[in-house]
Amino acid sequence: MGKHHLGEFEEIVMLTVAILKEEAYGVSIIEEMETRLNRSVSMGALQTVLKRLEGKGYLESELKGATKIRGGKRKRYFTLTSLGKSVLKETKEQRLGLWNAIPDFA
Repeated sequence: MGKHHLGEFEEIVMLTVAILKEEAYGVSIIEEMETRLNRSVSMGALQTVLKRLEGKGYLESELKGATKIRGGKRKRYFTLTSLGKSVLKETKEQRLGLWNAIPDFA
């Protein structure tokens, strides 16, 4: 295994951020994950993982656009860093290698 390791939830969050591109913020990430995976996600769990992934240098964030609907609060948008993309590619290759190593798996 490479020097970077992603837990399952970390990987799912990073993949979802990649899918959403410039629309990746807390609520949109949760909605996308719940729709695609039919899996409930708490905002607290998501925020913890987003902060950890940002600390590892896999994601970066930026506050954007305050709105009246949100009481003047801005949304924090997330994007993958170059390192984050690299780690996701490495993880994908590792997973595919394992799948491809299973004999006669249909």
